[in-house]
Amino acid sequence: MEPTTLNVNSEIGKLNSVIVHLPGAEVENMTPENAERSLYSDILNLSVALPEYNGFLNVLKKFATVYEVKDLLTDIVAINEARGELLGKLCRYYDISKEVCIYMQQLEPAELARQLIEGVEMNKNTLTAYFDEEKYSVRPVPNLFFTRDASFSIGNKAMISKMASKVRQHETFIMETIFNYHSAIKGESLNLVNEFTESKKASIEGGDVLVAREDVLIIGNGARSTSQGIDTLVEHFKLKPGVQHIIVQELPHKPESFIHLDMTFTFLDKDKAMVYEPLILGSNRFLTIHLTIDGNKVSIKEEENILSALRKLNIDLEPVSCGGTKDITFMEREQWQSGANFFAIQPGIVMGYERNIRTIDAMSQAGFEVMSDEQVVNGSKDPLDYQRAVITIKGNELSRGGGGARCMTMPLNRDNFKW
Repeated sequence: MEPTTLNVNSEIGKLNSVIVHLPGAEVENMTPENAERSLYSDILNLSVALPEYNGFLNVLKKFATVYEVKDLLTDIVAINEARGELLGKLCRYYDISKEVCIYMQQLEPAELARQLIEGVEMNKNTLTAYFDEEKYSVRPVPNLFFTRDASFSIGNKAMISKMASKVRQHETFIMETIFNYHSAIKGESLNLVNEFTESKKASIEGGDVLVAREDVLIIGNGARSTSQGIDTLVEHFKLKPGVQHIIVQELPHKPESFIHLDMTFTFLDKDKAMVYEPLILGSNRFLTIHLTIDGNKVSIKEEENILSALRKLNIDLEPVSCGGTKDITFMEREQWQSGANFFAIQPGIVMGYERNIRTIDAMSQAGFEVMSDEQVVNGSKDPLDYQRAVITIKGNELSRGGGGARCMTMPLNRDNFKW
């Protein structure tokens, strides 16, 4: 397999390579008691979620090179320097005991990768450990299959997130080490928060960052990405030649379905975007801010909404409404079920959950041919035969994790797209 070079300059350019993670035992390690700590409002049934995920995965494999986090992690922990760096960060950040750190250092690569994802069980060999209600010395990472969150690609760089919750920082250590050491991925990683700020309030997660164009980002400002975190991207953009634009959309902190911008807004085609209308286009108290960056000069102004701001930058998108346009109840229900969270394979060819029937109907009315993942995988329908197509994936169980097709993908390389 040829190495892939980092290159993402839009949300819709033809997908060439992507990182995913097949959910495994780390998901089954959740209980009603620890689900909230893992940022889940529910627990997933892996035996139901896996067939749904495999349908999604098999579609991706028809169109792009797909890398699996666990495979990449297994490869890099076989490199002594990478293993030492990763375990050092993990042990220091979570104050893991010396005994456990030595134990992990001695594991074979495949076993270490497994335990870093599924959890390192606590050895109940002391009275203190015996009394400890915690099962793990190193906790599982059940959110890892949302590979978009812990890192995100902009241009030829993999940006390493600073997670809003300490429980998820584990994922960023894994992804940063992969980008720093794996020979299959060519490009630089950049830890924005470490590089550009000392603020303890700074956090930024990939689900909030959408690449509209090489010089235009759209970023959600809410529970997961703070203004201090977004300012680190401003600092990064100051170093780039030419004028750069960041459009910031304020998000509600509750309910949790507004966790990231891509739960309310995603790109579908060169002239179409999926929107949760009450937030993106409706009258509300959540601001849309346009930052223009020209070297060290930064100007800030309010915009009517994201689409209006993009139009001024010669990106003219028609909205397709999550949940349809007739009933706010259905809009709210389908937004809660990741109905706005679509992932583009190329312009006009996108993936999303089939369960959101009014959203899919709205896409059909907007000219998207509707087909199932089974039809695409078995060859009975080819999305490339159509100008626009939406590939529906099963998600009755997966959607309970709080994310959709975009959340579960971390693109590495897309063809450049000219608006």
